[in-house]
Amino acid sequence: MEQVAPDGSIIDHIDGRTLNPGHAIEGAWFILHEAAHRGNDPRLISLGCRMLDYMWERGWDKQHGGILYFRDVYNKPVQEYWQDMKFWWPHNEAIIATLLAYLVTGNPKYAQWHRQVHEYSYARFHDKQHGEWFGYLHRDGSIAQTAKGNLFKGPFHLPGRNGTACKS
Repeated sequence: MEQVAPDGSIIDHIDGRTLNPGHAIEGAWFILHEAAHRGNDPRLISLGCRMLDYMWERGWDKQHGGILYFRDVYNKPVQEYWQDMKFWWPHNEAIIATLLAYLVTGNPKYAQWHRQVHEYSYARFHDKQHGEWFGYLHRDGSIAQTAKGNLFKGPFHLPGRNGTACKS
């Protein structure tokens, strides 16, 4: 959830029901990385995998592939007009999270999801002619605009040498 009530419950209005699969998947890989750091802590592995499972189910676009930017927890309309676009950074986060989930659990489901998001991302975001990734796709996977860098698309969500994102 992007927002919750003080007691952790869902706030039943358009903003309170908003899910951002990319944020939750990013959080999942942070937790999975910490679990591995702590000698494969089973409690943290369970939490990270539950977060990943929950958001994969809600965020993966079953019609066109890729991860949708926003979803409503009850599948109601979402306020933001860009809610059904595909942004580069949730896909990068999902590549990392699914790989980590597979490495710490050995569950082949995560290897399959890793292949799925990796193939989608490199087929659509990657500029094969000039390098780097385009930042924004329409729901159908077509390029929304060709800028590869802007105020929001910088090195924060680019893969690092050790398989994790560069977090500056």
